[in-house]
Amino acid sequence: MEDLSGYIWWPVLFLIIGGGLFFMFYSRFIHFRHFKHAIDVLRGKYDDPNAPGQISAYKALSTALASTVGIGNLSGVATAIALGGPGALFWMWVTSIIGMSTNFFTSTLASLYRGKDSNGEVQGGPMYVIREALGKRWQPWAVMFCLCCMVGALPIYQANQLTQAIYDIGLGATPIAGLSPGTWKILIGMVLCAIASAVIVGGIQRIGNWAGRLVPIMIVLHFASVMIILVAYADQVPRYLAMIFEDAFAAHHYHGQPFLGGMLGGIIMLGVRRATFSNEAGIGTAPMAMGAAKSSAPIQEGMASMLSPVIDTIVSCTLTALAILVTDVWQTSKSSGITLTAEAYAKAMPLGGHYILLLCTLVFGISALFSYSYYGRKALAFLIGERYSASYDYFYLAMIVVGAVASMEIVLYLIDIAFALMAVPTMITGMVLAPKVMAEARRYFEKGMYKQKH
Repeated sequence: MEDLSGYIWWPVLFLIIGGGLFFMFYSRFIHFRHFKHAIDVLRGKYDDPNAPGQISAYKALSTALASTVGIGNLSGVATAIALGGPGALFWMWVTSIIGMSTNFFTSTLASLYRGKDSNGEVQGGPMYVIREALGKRWQPWAVMFCLCCMVGALPIYQANQLTQAIYDIGLGATPIAGLSPGTWKILIGMVLCAIASAVIVGGIQRIGNWAGRLVPIMIVLHFASVMIILVAYADQVPRYLAMIFEDAFAAHHYHGQPFLGGMLGGIIMLGVRRATFSNEAGIGTAPMAMGAAKSSAPIQEGMASMLSPVIDTIVSCTLTALAILVTDVWQTSKSSGITLTAEAYAKAMPLGGHYILLLCTLVFGISALFSYSYYGRKALAFLIGERYSASYDYFYLAMIVVGAVASMEIVLYLIDIAFALMAVPTMITGMVLAPKVMAEARRYFEKGMYKQKH
């Protein structure tokens, strides 16, 4: 199953990067030229409470970020550094810049071609884009996306990693009160399930409200904790910032299996894959969240969405990477993943560093549990109607407990494959409908549409 996952992901990554480059050059960088406008949209300067949709652009982006800025930002980037050295981060940056263009196009389409669910509520996402813009002949792509989304959004990995972090860091991996590790993990899983259920059953409004509160907290918490580390190792920061650029084209730190016939190719693909896993540009999750935003100007949702890879990869992943680099644990330790990040925090902050990381992990992990449930339920609602889609919430909550107890390798690879396959209809329909986005962008920017309204 691991080999199958790899075979599927490599061509999908080429589709995501190739498609992102197409979006970037086809747009003539129009969205980059209006970056300040994207900030204004996110600040709520152009919010229209009477526009169709369910939540504000800020809450929609927060929902998207709640899933992307997850445990992977603490563990995935550590794995990339452990395998590829500082140069891997450079290629993560490159991928995130390309991903900004992808999010601009796919999220604009999600708002431009919104449809109504069985309750008459306005909805957006790749499946609605396919139905509303491309018609019945493309419907199998919409069905494929939804089926893969329901599997890909399952919380088994997040619940497993979050439970493991709570047990290893919070409880010190030692039996307490006579309870076995398995019993403790069940209890942790049940608590996580209860917390998630209090938010998930409230739908996108409650998820958006909580995401809007949690996302700023987790960004500030992560930033503040890494700043403490960087201040303690200030003399090492310039050296490693230079090394990120130098090692991007010299793969002597790469210890994994070379790809594309050489080590440099291995580092590039390592950075690309980790960045794609982290910011999810091209997968289709961001358009599903942004499609729920209150807006009568689709370009605004595309502009807000393009900030997601910036916040996720260029800010959050870079913070984790710098903490690992300046403390030198990436060279002195054989660990990987979140264990390596924990060693960096412990080395820089011997008194309580582990617990600060645990707090970051809790906020990152719980926020991801909230938003992924929305994606899976929305996909099921598209297939069988909103009335019956609540069943996904209960199945999702049960999977939190299951994931906390047992990491089922085959199921995890199945989720990984499903997540990859979501990108195929998202990227293909995005490229087919790219002229529609550019026509809307020219109307919006060149004719000063947003200036006329405000």
